[in-house]
Amino acid sequence: MKKLPTHLAKATLFGVFAVSFVAPAVEASTTLRVAHVWPGGSMIDRELFQAWAESVEEASNGELTVEVFPSQTLAKSAQTYESAVMGIADIGASAQGYTAGRFPLTQVVELPGISASARQGACILQSLYDQGHFEQEYADTHPLFLFTTGPGYIHTKDQLIETPTDLEGLRLRRPTPVVGDMFERLGAQAVGMPAPDVFTSMQRGVVDGLSFNWEGMKTFRLNELAQYHTEVPLYDLSLFATMSQRSYDSLPADLQQVIDDHSGLEWSLRAAEVYDDMIRQGREEAVEAGHEFVVIEDALEDPEWGPVLQQTIDDYLDDIGGSADEIYEAAMDLQQSCQA
Repeated sequence: MKKLPTHLAKATLFGVFAVSFVAPAVEASTTLRVAHVWPGGSMIDRELFQAWAESVEEASNGELTVEVFPSQTLAKSAQTYESAVMGIADIGASAQGYTAGRFPLTQVVELPGISASARQGACILQSLYDQGHFEQEYADTHPLFLFTTGPGYIHTKDQLIETPTDLEGLRLRRPTPVVGDMFERLGAQAVGMPAPDVFTSMQRGVVDGLSFNWEGMKTFRLNELAQYHTEVPLYDLSLFATMSQRSYDSLPADLQQVIDDHSGLEWSLRAAEVYDDMIRQGREEAVEAGHEFVVIEDALEDPEWGPVLQQTIDDYLDDIGGSADEIYEAAMDLQQSCQA
């Protein structure tokens, strides 16, 4: 065999190495980064987001890998949605209410009396989105699934709240501006802060109590500090998991299908299942600790709490205007079909 000139042999050898170097990069998996606000190792982190990640990886035969960044490590709660818009995170998950004023139509589902469980709330919220009632609020991302926390109640450190007048003078963490307005009308000082910051604030006496769901009371260890609980459903916090449109569009069609298969009502209800389990655990934790409870049955019909809650509903719908009344009616119509 004729021997190649030295310079051609070197060039050929370089080409072989170049091809062997490039080939693995072409076949390498695509990594998706998920930013969420729940503590690392919590049930929401493990049984929702880590489970979603593992299912995506398996369904894509390893062509997609998913890195989960809990505890606001990749994006702070108020910037989580924007991080998905900008592509800082490929997927962001947080509460709509942390980005004030951005999701007014979505947050109609947070009004008192719409849902009685995380499952019912998630079903109503995702169904409204699928019906096109407020899809424009997410036009700059690719929503995966929407879900809710279940009803949020009142939890305090030093006194039991039995009537709305008992809130006067208290400093209370409010989950949303809507609940904050309610507190202010009742003479309380509403303090806005993300859920991960509440424990330290209550420990230091910055707030006397908060409005929260039972899942949050367990996840964020707040049952350790608040021993009085008034179960009057003030709201049901809406939540999102959404994907950067750029990240979604960059995937080939088969991997987009994997993402689509891990979106919508099925995963909304999976999220709700985790929440409802945590809600049960959070309340049981407080019962076992010997805490005091007041339970307000049929809150909208209660002579003391009912007018307060109804005014909250009316004020919000009036302030938002537009299609807010239509969405509220659609949400109420979905209650039976979405019954827990």
